[in-house]
Amino acid sequence: MALFAYDYYEKRYTGNDPNADLPVSIEDWMEAAKQKMSPEAWSYISSSAGSASTEMENRKALERYRLRPRYMINVKKDDMSTTFLGKRHKFPVALAPIGVTSIIHDDAEAGIARAARNIGIPFSVSTVSSITMEDAAAAAPDAERYFQLYPPKDTDVMRSFIKRAEKAGYSALIVTADTTVIGWRESDLKLSYIPFFRGIGLANYMSDDVFVSKLKKSPSEDMVGAVMAAISIFMDQSLNWERFREIVKMTKLPVVLKGVTHPDDVNRAFELGAKAVVISNHGGRQVDGAISSIDALYEIWKNGGAKGELLFDSGIRHGADIVKALTMGASAVLIGRPFCYAYAAGGQRGIEVYMKQLLSELNVQMALSGNRTVDDLKKGEIYRI
Repeated sequence: MALFAYDYYEKRYTGNDPNADLPVSIEDWMEAAKQKMSPEAWSYISSSAGSASTEMENRKALERYRLRPRYMINVKKDDMSTTFLGKRHKFPVALAPIGVTSIIHDDAEAGIARAARNIGIPFSVSTVSSITMEDAAAAAPDAERYFQLYPPKDTDVMRSFIKRAEKAGYSALIVTADTTVIGWRESDLKLSYIPFFRGIGLANYMSDDVFVSKLKKSPSEDMVGAVMAAISIFMDQSLNWERFREIVKMTKLPVVLKGVTHPDDVNRAFELGAKAVVISNHGGRQVDGAISSIDALYEIWKNGGAKGELLFDSGIRHGADIVKALTMGASAVLIGRPFCYAYAAGGQRGIEVYMKQLLSELNVQMALSGNRTVDDLKKGEIYRI
């Protein structure tokens, strides 16, 4: 019996669904989120770079790939568990790193951590989180968690962030490659809204002893000066492969490189010690007119795969999208903006309900395409139309 699905149908039919007040479709989740968020916050979370062509292409490309179901296969004892980043997980899914989450919901990363713990999936905390990485870890100490690093210009501060993540029990370091310059997002410019300039998303900087020691005045004495100092080192336009090599050597944690789509970049990351690579175009928020993430994954898959483990994000909205990515060799997918919409619409409960819906849809999709396990998916067929 497919996970959650029959339970959903029965409760909806009998009028006993305790979550009937929450949406089901991704479009309705988005609309509910828009109604709850300020125009500035909605713009920041939902917008993409330039003409939004990369974001749109992520969806169009996923629709170009088609599955071929197989039937007369016993899928009764279904199992969605799988291994990624060296550990066995209940589901091939994790929550992607999202910054400034207090603009989505007042509980910020704490609510996300608790939701991930309750669902049984890993979550990620961004460098630009609204609460410190330590507080996010403390909110759900038994949850699997990753720390996402935007490599700052200051090596001392970067090393401090990494050591703090290690001490706080994060099990992987996700280094983001595609944000050396913030993307050109017209709606944010129209609203004159960048959260960082308001001090939002800088908790890890303001709580860092190394960063604070380099300020002329402490944040309590001059918050504006501290904010501008953090912004001045937040993005490093000189980030290169040698810098990545240094980061790998700085930590005992497995390092994941996120935000590349070229096969040469993927393999270079593995050569320099990456444990995994996330095939991602940042959901279309950075480069306008870029290749879709799924097309990049398909290219690697058709050419025999990569030299190491691949994860995937950008454009995932349905169970079928996850099936396609897993069939093309991804070990797991990261869910980004959709869970943010659910968080805005329904708080921690919203994330839990949405993710159970998505996992249920994935489970049904697997069963109806003749796949009992995630390993079965890797033997499947994909057609590009």
